[in-house]
Amino acid sequence: QVQLAESGGGSVQAGESLRLSCATSGLIYSSRCMGWFRQAPGKEREGVATIYIGVATTYYADSVKGRFTISLDNYKNTLYLQMNSLKPEDTGMYYCVAENSPRPWAQRSLCWGLEYPYWGQGTQVTVSS
Repeated sequence: QVQLAESGGGSVQAGESLRLSCATSGLIYSSRCMGWFRQAPGKEREGVATIYIGVATTYYADSVKGRFTISLDNYKNTLYLQMNSLKPEDTGMYYCVAENSPRPWAQRSLCWGLEYPYWGQGTQVTVSS
């Protein structure tokens, strides 16, 4: 059974940093996609960052490029999202997502835009100006 548990959210001022963590269990394939989505009040969910675990290929939304970094600690089975230079528009609920199917290297770009089957409960990030 796949389980994803986010932590690390909070309330910060614009320009500050946060690191989100996603503790995972039940994910058995080493070549797969994972990522972070977010949903702001009154808006649809959007992809923030994704990673192809096999070779750590990463993809980012244009709005966070250069500020956010997605990474995975395989030993701890934990996915991270380092968020720097936070802006009020980064406010929202952040969700960790994953698939649990083997994905060939040639399909790594599909990590961005994938319909992820597994979602965590979310962690709230609030950035004030």
